[in-house]
Amino acid sequence: MPLFLQLSYQLSVTVTMSILRKLHNKSPYSQSILKILPASFFFTGQIPDPGPVPDEPFPDEPTSAYYDEQVYKAGRSGDLVTVGHLLNKRVRDGCFNTTKTFKFLTATESSFSILDDLVRTVSRLDKGVPRKNAFDSLISRLCKLGKTDESLRVIDTMAKEGYGLNAVSFYPILCVLTKKKKMEEAWRVVDLMRDAGLLPDVTTYNYLLTAYCFEGKLAEATAVVKKMEEEGLGADGRTFDALIMGACKAGKVEGALLLLRSMVGDGFHVMHSTHTHVINGMLRLGYWDPAVRFVMACRGRDEKLDQESFGVLANKLIGLRRRDEAMLVLSEMRKMGLTMGRKLTDFYEMNVNKNQGTEGN
Repeated sequence: MPLFLQLSYQLSVTVTMSILRKLHNKSPYSQSILKILPASFFFTGQIPDPGPVPDEPFPDEPTSAYYDEQVYKAGRSGDLVTVGHLLNKRVRDGCFNTTKTFKFLTATESSFSILDDLVRTVSRLDKGVPRKNAFDSLISRLCKLGKTDESLRVIDTMAKEGYGLNAVSFYPILCVLTKKKKMEEAWRVVDLMRDAGLLPDVTTYNYLLTAYCFEGKLAEATAVVKKMEEEGLGADGRTFDALIMGACKAGKVEGALLLLRSMVGDGFHVMHSTHTHVINGMLRLGYWDPAVRFVMACRGRDEKLDQESFGVLANKLIGLRRRDEAMLVLSEMRKMGLTMGRKLTDFYEMNVNKNQGTEGN
């Protein structure tokens, strides 16, 4: 029996692996704005057209960056009519909102004095994607500024008025709360989703799962995975990535390798962070040689992943003063034609010269 199955840290790995197999066999639940909104739920003009933006000629092929800049100028001047016009027009031009769309909102009190008026402006946007996309972008901006209470007010407006609220709208709020380790508040947000008639999806639970795994709280992480399985949700690559991180944080590298094997076997794309979790977990336990063997065994499947994994391991081994192991990794990088960067190249050439000098003597 593998060592991982004998380990316990308030976690039944047998249960976790069984759940993951069940999750993989279920259809993953994901929400898409375009799938949730009916085809007819799109454009019905409600914002008055203020005419061309006077500052500069309108480009023949506008970009999202152009619209972000124009929205910023209008927002800073308090011209919410023009803001609404631009938010409608950009979607018609295929320039969806970005994380910079509402950058005219800052952390100052004066900036938030227009929030209620801004919400009313967004509420009057064309039905469907323009309004939904703008609301989601606004929520993201508020969360970036740490204003989760204000974000929840926007959520409340969307829910009461039927403005296409779905799980995606809650992601930025969950992201902020889980990063701040405010897990009770995060679970209350999940309850709010249910109150609004929404089912939490895989991404919703992944935010919670990642937060618990980052802290090495595997008992809580297992409870989240069980809940996912009970609700018929399918695991995705980030679910595996979080569990692998959690196992490594708890010092259970053998378990992490079993999970990684299951992840690859189930056809999920291995993220760069997943290999980094395993490498860090091994090095924390002083497993220098196994860490080298791990990256060697995984090479050749994905060049970008090789670049990341070999580079991370080489840098960490150098920092830990494990010269011989670092040179093994760097020599392999040279053979594979991977980019080493100035720091690794200098270390490699210096130590190669030392070795040659020793052999010459």
